Amino acid sequence: MEAGAKVTSIFIYPVKSCRGISVPRAPLTPTGFRWDRNWVVVNSKGRAYTQRVEPKLALVQIHLPEEAFSDGWEPSKNSFMVIKAPEMGVLKIALTKPPELAEDVSVWEWSGSALDEGAEAAKWFSDYLGKPSRLVRFNAASEARPVDPEYAPGHKIMFPDLFPYMLLSQGSLDALNEVLKEPVPINRFRPNILVEGCFPFSEDVWKEIKINNFTFEGVRLCSRCKVPTINQDTGIAGSEPNATLMKIRSDKVLRPNGKQQGKVYFGQHMVWKDNLTKGKGMIIKVGDPIMVLKRVSSAAEAAA
Repeated sequence: MEAGAKVTSIFIYPVKSCRGISVPRAPLTPTGFRWDRNWVVVNSKGRAYTQRVEPKLALVQIHLPEEAFSDGWEPSKNSFMVIKAPEMGVLKIALTKPPELAEDVSVWEWSGSALDEGAEAAKWFSDYLGKPSRLVRFNAASEARPVDPEYAPGHKIMFPDLFPYMLLSQGSLDALNEVLKEPVPINRFRPNILVEGCFPFSEDVWKEIKINNFTFEGVRLCSRCKVPTINQDTGIAGSEPNATLMKIRSDKVLRPNGKQQGKVYFGQHMVWKDNLTKGKGMIIKVGDPIMVLKRVSSAAEAAA
């Protein structure tokens, strides 16, 4: 059945924990899709805000120019990211690099400097969240954020939680929705790549896949925090789908002989093995076929 697997959606989340963008194609970079989680909103101490603490971020809409996802495109002084939210004016952020630096920015275990998007963006997010905030951009020229070397030595990210790419199958979402009282949409899970044409939870065992001509390695099952419980249209949290996932997708169910940490798993973290920084045509598109090159025998055998 996996012979017919293909990419059905590509999602980019330019500002960490804000709403994603569904795009027909996206350029690959070693740190994730271009523009994915390049920005983060931070508090007065430089610590990243996420939906876990600020669920209102779910309502912040992000728009990028369509051409930003074309091969080799570079922004001009007239290129902007446009940010909107309920009862807020429109915020425009230039896609050319800002000159100001923000020191002591931290996302989980990482800290470093970032590019500060300035006073207007700071006021907008401070007004929206009701507390001092700034919008900062990853400074790839001076900073590097390595992923956990136990899982993917040598790979780096910008502002995702853990890894450059996250893949999920429509079959897995459909299987979950069959046992939920109220189905949930894909935006609860914030994948980068959605695939169809494979059995539910096939992605658990994908150790190496090819999308188009590009090789990706499955490095760790995606353990889920509370964000899937937050309705992305209202910013209000409930108990589902995590309560049901705990019954069918917990470490106790999937990995009964492993260390029990009370985690639930849904999706697979991936790195791009080709890891190329320069070149033309490094794009994946909706409709691209997926070929599975290596598998592990079960979810219990997968890294988690």
